[in-house]
Amino acid sequence: GMQRDPTASELAVMDDMITKLSNAKPYELPNAVSRAIRVVSSPRFFLRIAERADATTDAMEKEKLSALADNLVNTIQAVVSMTEDTLDERAKEVEKVVKAASEPDSGEFLVPLSKERVEAMRKEVEGLEEASLNEGFLSTIDSWMNKAHQDGMDGMVTIMQTALQIYAGTTIARARVRLQANVGAAVSGEDQAAADAVVDATKKGDSGMNSAASDLLEKLLHIDTDDWDVEIRSGIENDVAKEDLVSEVQKTMEAVILGLENGSMAQRVQAEFLRELVTRIEAV
Repeated sequence: GMQRDPTASELAVMDDMITKLSNAKPYELPNAVSRAIRVVSSPRFFLRIAERADATTDAMEKEKLSALADNLVNTIQAVVSMTEDTLDERAKEVEKVVKAASEPDSGEFLVPLSKERVEAMRKEVEGLEEASLNEGFLSTIDSWMNKAHQDGMDGMVTIMQTALQIYAGTTIARARVRLQANVGAAVSGEDQAAADAVVDATKKGDSGMNSAASDLLEKLLHIDTDDWDVEIRSGIENDVAKEDLVSEVQKTMEAVILGLENGSMAQRVQAEFLRELVTRIEAV
């Protein structure tokens, strides 16, 4: 069909990727391509490479871009055939998560889901290896969600949304643990004075990692989004300043989201999740 023209920000993402990919070593391409297969395999992406090759006066740059276009075609074919195997794997995993949403006795899906069902879904997601919670996992959920939407199965759409929220909370919580470990490693390698300064900052809640706001955020990442308002309210009534909680989410956003592949579903889903959380905190 007719494709709309990309927005300025979409073009910026494409350009950023084209620059990165044209400077990548050939053996780095498959990984980069599989992480952003949707963007990279679109006709618009190839058109953009051609536009840039036409526009540049630098012979080296022209050469690099035309080589990129050739390499991409082969890489995409390889990645797609490989992806089909891993997508079968991911589909089985998504299926397990979805199955957990059904009533154990009847196998029926009752929406809104009970607390027990959401927890059962969470258990399935948390049981998956980090490597499984990748773009393949997300695009499987995404395509099932679109299908359910087209078939008018609103209940299933809700279940898929719940799966995405659980995915986001789980993945962000894991990334935060990794960041804390990195801070810890940096500290143990430092001299005593630097270590004391970090401990001090942590007590004051500067680095935020052990503060009440951090603990509350940790809790919010592991519960159903329907329960957020109640938890946020009780946290703010007790010992967490609203500003601290917002800044804790923003710090996490900077540390976690910026590390993800630009234009990837992982980045989009996790960013939306944290933005929604900020909106809820500010509304309390």
